[in-house]
Amino acid sequence: MLPVQRREKILELIKEDGHAKVLQLAKIFKVTEVTIRQDLEKLEKEGFVEREHGGAYLKNVGAQVKNISLLNQDHLDEKASIARKALEYINDGDTIIFDSGSTTTEIARLLHGYKNLTVITNALNIALILGADPGINLVVTGGEFKAPTLSLTGQKAADFFDKLHVDKLFLATAGISLKSGLTYPSISDIVVKRAMIEAADHVYLVADSSKIGKNAFASLGALSLIDFLITDSKINEKDKSLLKDHEIKLIIAS
Repeated sequence: MLPVQRREKILELIKEDGHAKVLQLAKIFKVTEVTIRQDLEKLEKEGFVEREHGGAYLKNVGAQVKNISLLNQDHLDEKASIARKALEYINDGDTIIFDSGSTTTEIARLLHGYKNLTVITNALNIALILGADPGINLVVTGGEFKAPTLSLTGQKAADFFDKLHVDKLFLATAGISLKSGLTYPSISDIVVKRAMIEAADHVYLVADSSKIGKNAFASLGALSLIDFLITDSKINEKDKSLLKDHEIKLIIAS
């Protein structure tokens, strides 16, 4: 991996977790601690992170948490169209899981007027959006708090889903590819997402088309883990054909 690629992956990880330790990064990327310190120094000079003893943390993450806002605000029009389409697959009386993420947050913003809907989520911002709705029985997992994604993660969050059974999961992702499958910047989230998938009868991956063909650091598994992919109309014909050829059920939002 070239240094510039490594720094991109390091920044992705810090944007997801909020912080990272030099020792941890050296093990992940199989380079020396000196090399990682140099990477963090460059990222600091570029204004992305602030270094501390033994590691670095994301710049301005405190203000973002206080404002209860997500860091990722790209492709919001596409995410809004995906959210509107996703509502067509939610019915009164359903028990559903919302994964943390900007697209699932857009679904939550539109989720009103339902009756006897049970929503389980590890996203604190989604909990705040839905918590006062009289038609929704809201359940929030435990776990370790991740500031940039306003979410709860780790083994305790995963254990929450043990022996649970839900109708539908609306799952987020950072990257979708036929070779690597579903990928994410953070290792800590993988165990949570696997537990969510195990608990759900039907898995809806909600991801804008910019995620297709991209790879993040940690792999959840093959695309066969999902039942449906809801994406936007900007998906190109080549990606459509490839996904359909591999029996991925596409739902395209207009």
